[in-house]
Amino acid sequence: MLVLTRKEDESIMIGDDIEVKVLDLRENQVKLGIVAPRSVAVHRREVYLAIQAENAQAAELSQVDSIANLIPR
Repeated sequence: MLVLTRKEDESIMIGDDIEVKVLDLRENQVKLGIVAPRSVAVHRREVYLAIQAENAQAAELSQVDSIANLIPR
C-alpha cells in the first residue's frame, strides 16, 4: 500500500488518466474529486462490494438454471 499526504487542492495521478484531488478537509472527513475516463468504474467500496455480491448471486442462479435445463421433464 502506498501512503501519501496531500493538502486541500492537491491531487495524485493514477496512470495517465485518473486524477484524485482533495477538495475539502473538515474535522474527520475528506472530500475527494475523481477524474477518470467513462470506461473506468468508480464506486464507494460498500457499493462495489454490493455489486460484486449481486453478480456472484446472479452467476450462481444462472448455473442452477443451466443445469435444470439439462434434466428432461
